[in-house]
Amino acid sequence: MDIIRGLQNRLDYPNPVVTIGNFDGVHLGHQKIFRMVVEKAKKIKGTPITITFSPHPVRVLAPEKGLKIIITFEDKAKLISSAGIKVLICINFDREFARMEPDDFIRNILADMIGTKWVIIGHNYAFGKAKKGRADLLRRRGRKYGFGVSVVRYAKVYGGDIVSSSRVRSLILRGRVCETSRMLGRLYHIEGTVIKGAGRGASLMNIPTANIATTNELIPKEGVYAVKVSFDDKAVHNGVANIGNNPTFEGGKMSYEVHIFDFNRNILGEKLRIHFIDRIRDEKKFSGFKELEVQIKKDIEKARFIISKRNDLLYL
Repeated sequence: MDIIRGLQNRLDYPNPVVTIGNFDGVHLGHQKIFRMVVEKAKKIKGTPITITFSPHPVRVLAPEKGLKIIITFEDKAKLISSAGIKVLICINFDREFARMEPDDFIRNILADMIGTKWVIIGHNYAFGKAKKGRADLLRRRGRKYGFGVSVVRYAKVYGGDIVSSSRVRSLILRGRVCETSRMLGRLYHIEGTVIKGAGRGASLMNIPTANIATTNELIPKEGVYAVKVSFDDKAVHNGVANIGNNPTFEGGKMSYEVHIFDFNRNILGEKLRIHFIDRIRDEKKFSGFKELEVQIKKDIEKARFIISKRNDLLYL
């Protein structure tokens, strides 16, 4: 997939089929749009193209909201590529761009810069200054500039819940990773580098853990989780992860650590991903490491059982 940052020159791709959005999380709703883009591109012998923005517009227009991004740009790009998109255009979103009128966006970017032949958007997508650009405007201008427009209805999961990035964000923050996975179509993951921890797990309880430092912004609620762990070589292992501040030892500082089952390799400095399957319990303060050891062994047993019953798709 070609990744283009900014649009300085007219592109030269055959019959561009374009979708526009932030696509944070690349959830089932986004994937539905990408499938339609790819299918339309095949029908007209065109090029499936996605336009996205960085930073997220909410961070520019409403920074006080402190919006946390679901996945990194690198992961978003890889997931979009795996959906069959051939070109990803990342436009720098700033105050000046936010003032662009919808008509200017259609004329300058979709028509002149890209030469769009078809636009496919989500049912509630809005663009341009004050979000005045909607599907009806795109259709009218499409007749003028020679492109068609399709609108994709939202995706739903079992139970009728509408899939959205805001819903995914809320579920993650509440630790409801099982529901999150249903909306993403894969396990939610964070990634990071293994760093040196206190070493209590191995020395006091013979249950070694890997502590990670992560740049991911959206971390599930504090607690214990059944997880899968993957490395850069695509090897996947089962495990149990703890997110919290180690109250039993008056830790104070938030930490992310994982015990990998039946694993004894030194991985200090390596990169790994933690894929969250289900939440086991809240973090709790114990009387000491003996009581904690008993509980961790119960957590491991429960995690093994949960993992044995699941066969989720992973992002590797």
